[in-house]
Amino acid sequence: MATRVTVTVPTPPTEPAAAARLDAAISAAFEIFHEVDRTCTRFDPTSALMRANASPARFHRVPAFLYEALREAKAAHDVTGGRFDPRVLRALVSLGYDRTLPFGEGPVQVAAPGEERRTSAPAPWRPKFRAYREVRLGAEPVDLGGIGKGLAVRWGSRELSAATPSYMLEAGGDFHCAGTGPDGDAWRLGVEDPIDVGEHVAVIAVRDRSVATSSVRLRRWRAGARSAHHLIDPATGLPGGEGLCSVTVVGRDAARAEVWSKSLFLEGRAHLASLAQRRSIPALWVCEDGTVSMSDAMRPYVRWVRP
Repeated sequence: MATRVTVTVPTPPTEPAAAARLDAAISAAFEIFHEVDRTCTRFDPTSALMRANASPARFHRVPAFLYEALREAKAAHDVTGGRFDPRVLRALVSLGYDRTLPFGEGPVQVAAPGEERRTSAPAPWRPKFRAYREVRLGAEPVDLGGIGKGLAVRWGSRELSAATPSYMLEAGGDFHCAGTGPDGDAWRLGVEDPIDVGEHVAVIAVRDRSVATSSVRLRRWRAGARSAHHLIDPATGLPGGEGLCSVTVVGRDAARAEVWSKSLFLEGRAHLASLAQRRSIPALWVCEDGTVSMSDAMRPYVRWVRP
């Protein structure tokens, strides 16, 4: 997943048996991330996902994590009215994002012609699922990207919850915060400034909640003469989120928070607020001019916001 995974336990158990259970749970959580990465990555042509993408007209029997990830992606596609759509792999490749690029190590430049803008949104995604974990994806190849990471946080959290009531699991900006933090109260998380690296735009406090951020701070590059990033609007096949740099969402589940952070981002500055209000989504967003805004549902979680 090209990201660091961290588990924080504020008060680790000292009793040997409890400490051993926690160590085993942490190991199991990390193994989930490795397995999701192995089966759901698009960067390995031999992964189960890419084998299914390579022969989209037939059914494939796939590993359990991939099967569940695809079912979750279909549910997300439906609930967002197609705003979340994993069929963006061709668009990403056309923009030069066909390998793990050295993001965060200076400007990234690739030679890529880019696709022509789509004239209409794609038809609804209708993959087929049947018994024995068999799936047929359809004509367009899929990329599970962020939702795969969010699901790994969800599944890893289940392992940790069996061993400790309080912990934080973090993977590349996706968090699940259970129980109480180091101060015996809610977990406090800084929302990174996507423009001024190293600074924060807000502090939020959460307990038994997940937090996900969709941002163009890191995965941004030059594709020929075009500025590109990884958050592709399925309606156009091009990078979306006009006027925005990041969107942070709080929810009960990491995968669903990830889905809504991306879907809200793709609405762009002009339409994000109305969707967040209509869906009662706790969201905070940073615009290209540095403005920080939030939905009414986010306000109970915010402890500080940059003036």
